[in-house]
Amino acid sequence: MKRLQLGMVGGGEGAFIGAVHRMAAALDGDWQLAAGAFSTDAGRNQRTGELLGLDARRIYPSLDAMIAQERAMPADQRIDAVAIVTPNYLHAPMAIAALNAGFDVFCEKPMAMSVAEAKAIADAAEVSGRRFALAFTYSGYPLIEEARVRIARGDLGKIRLVQVEYLQGWLSLPIDTDGNKQAEWRTDPARAGIGGCLGDIGTHAFQLAEHVSGLRVQSVSADVATHVSGRRLDDDVSALLRFDGGARGTLKATQVAAGEENGLRLRIHGERGGLEWAQMEPNTLTLRWLDRPTEVVRAGGPGLHDGATALLRTPAGHPEGYIEAFANLYRAFAAAIRGNGDRWFPGVTDGLRTMRFIEAVIENAGSDKKWTPIDSGETA
Repeated sequence: MKRLQLGMVGGGEGAFIGAVHRMAAALDGDWQLAAGAFSTDAGRNQRTGELLGLDARRIYPSLDAMIAQERAMPADQRIDAVAIVTPNYLHAPMAIAALNAGFDVFCEKPMAMSVAEAKAIADAAEVSGRRFALAFTYSGYPLIEEARVRIARGDLGKIRLVQVEYLQGWLSLPIDTDGNKQAEWRTDPARAGIGGCLGDIGTHAFQLAEHVSGLRVQSVSADVATHVSGRRLDDDVSALLRFDGGARGTLKATQVAAGEENGLRLRIHGERGGLEWAQMEPNTLTLRWLDRPTEVVRAGGPGLHDGATALLRTPAGHPEGYIEAFANLYRAFAAAIRGNGDRWFPGVTDGLRTMRFIEAVIENAGSDKKWTPIDSGETA
């Protein structure tokens, strides 16, 4: 089967997430990086394209140039989709331009700078009929799918408690003022939006909690803090969550927990049992029961349902991790473009939900209200 062609905007030399996207897209042979506009710095852009082995004619100075030239090419030669791996403020204008030009889009999270921008992306996707995917990477892990299915079929009974935390420590010191480019833009309201830690990793935690539990958060009660003096956006967030059906939850996201790496952890409890999963040990799902011993489920081991098994690439005992989880999203995206699969991937609905979460948390934390509702009226 001919590989789909991917054009990338952003992700030039020195950028972290662009390389991750390229590795993930290439892993299963579905995608070939064929074009790119990697940086507004002409030299950096050219060097990146050359290092990646691109045809010099398809190393573009901008997204607009890439769209114009690729659209002029025969359908079987142009790119099939655009990957947007830029700072947040560029997500909406670039996604809308690519969708309107007839290209499918795989975008970094958060979806946009605001709910209004996210709605504009959703409208462009609907009008154009193109697909829009979001890089909520952790939902691509096989045992996250296993946990989701077990909850959906009622193994735990009615869900009562949802606890999710994402602990990092890399912003414990003011590296955003010391020349660290990744920290600099993530703490700049003009480029990151109204949420710092909240938008960067709080959205991951929120999306995972809703995706696995199958429940939607109705309202939030939040505390938002900035611990590093002079920092312009939050670096620490705590929220109480009220879910559909009466379940209660907590969400903790911080980037100033000194010594922490990527401590994403999810625990969900129902009336008959509970489960626990941690991103730094992603091949283990722990199930605890009222009436029988604790059960440990392993990736590749017995007892997995078919949907989780389909996300695995290696036999039991051969660890799979972050790149493979990311690759599962690119594989599902490719299947949708080819029209030969119904595999789920995060998209417009996840993006709108997380943007509404950001705005509800900021609104609540800045007011004297005890609870702030999350609007549920989004495009499916």
